[in-house]
Amino acid sequence: MPVQAVDPESLKEAGRLLKAGQLVVFPTETVYGLGANALDPAAVQRIFDAKGRPADNPLIVHVASIEAAKKLVSSWPPLADRFARAFWPGPLTLVLPRAPHVPDAVTAGLDSVAIRVPAHPVAQAVLRACGVPIAAPSANTSGRPSPTTAQHAESDFGDKVSLYLDGGPATVGVESTVVSVLGPDPVLLRLGAISREILEKMVPKWGKADGTGPALSPGTKHRHYAPQAKVRLVPAAQMATEWRQKGGDPKIAFIVSAETAAAGMAGRNVGIPGTRSDAEAWAHELFALLRKFDRKTEILVEPISEKGLGAAVMERLRKAAQS
Repeated sequence: MPVQAVDPESLKEAGRLLKAGQLVVFPTETVYGLGANALDPAAVQRIFDAKGRPADNPLIVHVASIEAAKKLVSSWPPLADRFARAFWPGPLTLVLPRAPHVPDAVTAGLDSVAIRVPAHPVAQAVLRACGVPIAAPSANTSGRPSPTTAQHAESDFGDKVSLYLDGGPATVGVESTVVSVLGPDPVLLRLGAISREILEKMVPKWGKADGTGPALSPGTKHRHYAPQAKVRLVPAAQMATEWRQKGGDPKIAFIVSAETAAAGMAGRNVGIPGTRSDAEAWAHELFALLRKFDRKTEILVEPISEKGLGAAVMERLRKAAQS
C-alpha cells in the first residue's frame, strides 16, 4: 500500500481498516506508530507478527482523552490524574492497573496497561475515525531505529500494512516518556520526550525500578534503535583523529555536533543534527540519520550532554551501540 496524504478520505479509510482488524501506520508527535485495534487480540497479534516483536514486550495504547483512558483501567490514582492533566495530550505514557477487558496480547499478560493521549492532530483524527483505542508501538521492525517519517515505516513493512498516513516528519523524534503510577510513588520507566528534570519539578519524590521481573514498559528490556551498521560512540576530543583516519572511507559515517564539524568535517557521510547544546535538534534528527547511514559498515557518533532531552538521546544511542 503506497503512502497516502492525510485528507478526509484517507482518515475515513484508516478508521475503517482499524475497526476491521487491519494495521495502519500514522504519525504521532514522537515517532510514527504501527496501529491496531487494542481491543481485538487478533489485530494486536498482527503488530507482533509484522514487527517480529517479542511477546513479553507490552504495547502502548493510544486514546483520545483522559475519559477514554479511564475506561481501560481498573483504578485511576490521584497521581495519574495529576500527570494526565499536566501532560496530556502529549508525549507521556502512564502505566496503570488494567481493566479486565484489555487483552493479554496488549499488556504482555501483565496486570498493568501503558496508555497515552497523543497530541498530534492526525493521531487524534485517526482515533476519532476508528472510535476504538489503538495499540501502537513505533512503526519499525523490532530493534531498528524508530521511524520519524511514513517512508521510514514503509521501508520496513511494505505490504504488511494496509495504509500509511503521511503527516510529515515527527516533531519530537524520540518516543514518549513512560512513568508507572502503580505504587505510592511514580517510577520513571523510560526516558523520552518529557525530561526527568521537568517531571521531578512536578513530583519531587520518585520510586526506583528494581530491574527485575517482567518489563512494564516497551523500550526497557530488548535491544532497540539499531541500524544495520555498527554504532560506536566517540568523544568529541577523539573525533578529529577518527576523521583523519577514516574520513575518506565511504563505508564509514559520522554524526557530530556543529562545533565538531566546523573543524573541517564535511561531506555526504557526515550528519550534523545540531549544536552540542541543542538536544531538541538531536532528538528530531537522530533516527533519520541512523536510517540514512544504515548500510554503512560503521557509524561514529559524538555523545552530547545528558541534560534535559539529551538524556533520552543518549539512552537511545547507547542501546543502538550495543553489540
